[in-house]
Amino acid sequence: MAKNPRAVERRALRPVDLARAAGVSTQQIRNYEGAGVLPHVPRTESGYRCFDEGHRQALFTYRALVRGYGVERAGGIMRAVHADDVPLALSLLDAGHAELHEQRAALREVGAALHAVAGEAGSRSDDGAGVPRGGLRIGEVAARLGVRTSALRVWEEAGLLTPMREAGTGYRCYGPAELRDARMVALLRQGRYSLDRIRTVLDGLRGTAGGQALHDAVAERQRSLTRRSRAMLAGAGGLHGYLDRRAAPGRIPAEP
Repeated sequence: MAKNPRAVERRALRPVDLARAAGVSTQQIRNYEGAGVLPHVPRTESGYRCFDEGHRQALFTYRALVRGYGVERAGGIMRAVHADDVPLALSLLDAGHAELHEQRAALREVGAALHAVAGEAGSRSDDGAGVPRGGLRIGEVAARLGVRTSALRVWEEAGLLTPMREAGTGYRCYGPAELRDARMVALLRQGRYSLDRIRTVLDGLRGTAGGQALHDAVAERQRSLTRRSRAMLAGAGGLHGYLDRRAAPGRIPAEP
């Protein structure tokens, strides 16, 4: 005799059952409940939680979303779903894709700009145009790059920039090479590279293997974005199935 699907769905699951299915602790399951990423959990008269298949699906949906969208956005999506605010949930999903698109565009710009700079390695590039013999002051460089002077100082402290110092005053002076390096750092920071990773790229470009260091850095970032994009695709697919289940006729209400 075939099992009633609704009867299967109503079958009580213990916190430990969900924990084992997801490979987390029972405390984490309670944390998920408290954070709203699981739908309302009814309790017995004695206070025991009564999870079911719907909670298990919510758990898997949330964890799939986390891999692509991060903890904060995934939590917001699930809370919106459980509040029956699907438009909000989808807007959060869209925001994640828009952010990824912007990062891809920034990476393309960084790659193009750095390839152009790498082609000029060891020679005076277009960045030297208009640089006076005595160099540029830090404020002038900041204005050219559209960054704060404090950012240039931080990059210098991290060993990424080594501007010259004016005799007598000690003021920083950026020549063509220093301006080129500052431009590279600014572009890579836009691409969300860490300071340590930027140092590796700059060291490579200043040496004989500059082209390879550049290629590796851009390729590594591209692979990272591709992994995130695929994780988003999987998470969105899981959310689609979860929304279909919640919209199915006769579903068990998530809220009391």
